[in-house]
Amino acid sequence: MVVDDEEDILYLVGTILRKAGHEVITASSGEECLDILKTEKPDLILLDVMMPGIDGFETAKVIKADEENRSIPIAMLTVKSGDKDKLRSLEECRVDWHISKPVDREKLVEMVNWLLKSRPRKL
Repeated sequence: MVVDDEEDILYLVGTILRKAGHEVITASSGEECLDILKTEKPDLILLDVMMPGIDGFETAKVIKADEENRSIPIAMLTVKSGDKDKLRSLEECRVDWHISKPVDREKLVEMVNWLLKSRPRKL
């Protein structure tokens, strides 16, 4: 799942990942992401930080606090790439990775593949 309030980012990242063979669900807000998680269980969430309403930090906290969804890996995909932002993502929000925008296509696909392989499988 790709979550971003900018339609062009949703389109670009979605296109890159689809071309790499991945199925992609998109959401344009933290609220929409949380709504989708009630019925869909994506293998990975790429989450923007700066969004109106519930921002990416708060969205990640809600997901990681939910027993049903906490095992879904989350990577922040954001321009907020300072050390404080990375630490907040990784420590406070308990996300699995922090990817800075703009991102290189090859690096994005490589990182998504790595995160998907490292995801614990439920039996």
